[in-house]
Amino acid sequence: MPSPCWLLDEKALKNNLKIFEYIKNESGAKILLALKGFALYKSFDIIRKTLNGCCASGLNEARLAHEEFGKEVHTYSPAFKESEIDTIASISHHLVFNSPAQFYRFSKQAKTINPSISLGLRVNPEYSQAPKEIYNPCGLYSRLGTTLENFDQSILQMCDGLHFHALCEQDCNALEDVLKNFEAKFGNYIQDLKWVNFGGGHHITRAGYDVEKLIALIKDFKKRHNNIEVYLEPGEAIAWECGDLYTTVLDIIHNKIDIAILDSSAEAHMPDTIIMPYRAEVQNASEANKKQYTYRLAGNTCLAGDIMGDYSFDEKLKIGDTIIFKDQMHYTMVKATTFNGINLPAIAIKRENGTIEVIKEFGYEAFKERLS
Repeated sequence: MPSPCWLLDEKALKNNLKIFEYIKNESGAKILLALKGFALYKSFDIIRKTLNGCCASGLNEARLAHEEFGKEVHTYSPAFKESEIDTIASISHHLVFNSPAQFYRFSKQAKTINPSISLGLRVNPEYSQAPKEIYNPCGLYSRLGTTLENFDQSILQMCDGLHFHALCEQDCNALEDVLKNFEAKFGNYIQDLKWVNFGGGHHITRAGYDVEKLIALIKDFKKRHNNIEVYLEPGEAIAWECGDLYTTVLDIIHNKIDIAILDSSAEAHMPDTIIMPYRAEVQNASEANKKQYTYRLAGNTCLAGDIMGDYSFDEKLKIGDTIIFKDQMHYTMVKATTFNGINLPAIAIKRENGTIEVIKEFGYEAFKERLS
């Protein structure tokens, strides 16, 4: 393979999709792929067999869903632009507004462009157990979704559904509490709606997730509300533990500690390890000083803080060794940049028969064309 390279494991992806197929069949819910979390469209031929469509965060993701996935397109944005709304409406099945003002500004226009489009409003239940405030859409002063205080009942004449999003890598116990708050605030408006979207952040494919409880929560909600349509839109969970980032040691230097410089970058290729932050797992490595040889793994940019972390290995690293960062398919490809002129990792897929297909490689043009 080229290096650096994201390698998707086709078999692991299909195993995840079996879980979603079971949830769909048992609960009656529809499940969408959140493109903001995973958008490797060369894998859509696998995913579309199970999922009902995609949720998009604006025009570009909506176009990708429309052109490459080919099923339902649900588009939400904190604010839509006048110059884009016609195109978005023409290719979307659901269009979700963030505020009553945006609903009133664009709903009639969207219906004129696409009479069959289903219109919705994102609401804020003002409750979340999100582990980090940066990922808390229901936090103080949040701009995401309409609070009960700002809800305008008159939009219900054209509104088909409500959408909420309050989770971040969480289980169904957190969802249960969110649903209680959502229904306490907006339950009186649900009876005349066609659908409710439970948003994303459901860590469904993580080991230990209580799938049966999720199914029960969905079924109970549907039963309470006249068998209303329920949507889930996980992104990270689709590609959870489905692929790794392969990198190569370029040099090893010593400055009181041993530092291995890789041909990748935490800042450019794994930004969530810095933003979240979290420590990425490295294959065959442990925490510092657990094994015989400890190294600081660092990126190949001029940012002083471009550091993956300190890891220990059973054997000394040497130039040319492969370092594998585990579970790097979600929220990496979609956020990666060419900061410092560093190349984006290549993209490859390991097929079920064991063969590796290199899908895409990036070079100078990918860096140049985005700058002017």
